Amino acid sequence: MRIFSLLYNRVMAWSRHHHAPWYLGGLSFAESSFFPIPPDVMLAPMSMAKPRQAWWFAGLTTATSVLGGLLGYLIGYFAFELITPLVSEGGFYAEPFAKAKVWFRVWGVWAIFIAGFSPIPYKIFTISAGVLHMALIPFLIASAVGRGARFFLVAAFMAWSGKQMESTLRAYVDRIGWITVLLVVLAILLR
Repeated sequence: MRIFSLLYNRVMAWSRHHHAPWYLGGLSFAESSFFPIPPDVMLAPMSMAKPRQAWWFAGLTTATSVLGGLLGYLIGYFAFELITPLVSEGGFYAEPFAKAKVWFRVWGVWAIFIAGFSPIPYKIFTISAGVLHMALIPFLIASAVGRGARFFLVAAFMAWSGKQMESTLRAYVDRIGWITVLLVVLAILLR
């Protein structure tokens, strides 16, 4: 079944759409405070489709991600009661929230940098930073550096590999997709 090929073709068409930067900015903003899908899923194909604009896409993604992170911080700072069911015992984000609090105790502001750069759910750390009343300026700096490093790296790699990467992905996307599905199912079953 070539489901992933169809999805890949659709994503590449969307990445060339004239409104794609707006969607990228919106996704990046939302992911930093409440939405589960990372902006890399749009940034990568957009940078691959339009390599000359990759730096601009990375800058847009970074700026909107930091603004979304600020929203997450403000949610944690002022409206933690609203999300308590999600992060308390039995909540969907209970375990990641508990880990985030430990990370803040151990690493302080570096926790934001690490969460911003890595695939760890950044939104958990932005909200946690607000809950724990982290100083705002270090939070913003660590967010900008961590998120910027990640997004500029993704954009640079995809722009550099460009058409060659696009044709390679097109050839193997179904295999990669099904292997990913299998790994996710195994991870869930072995949990």
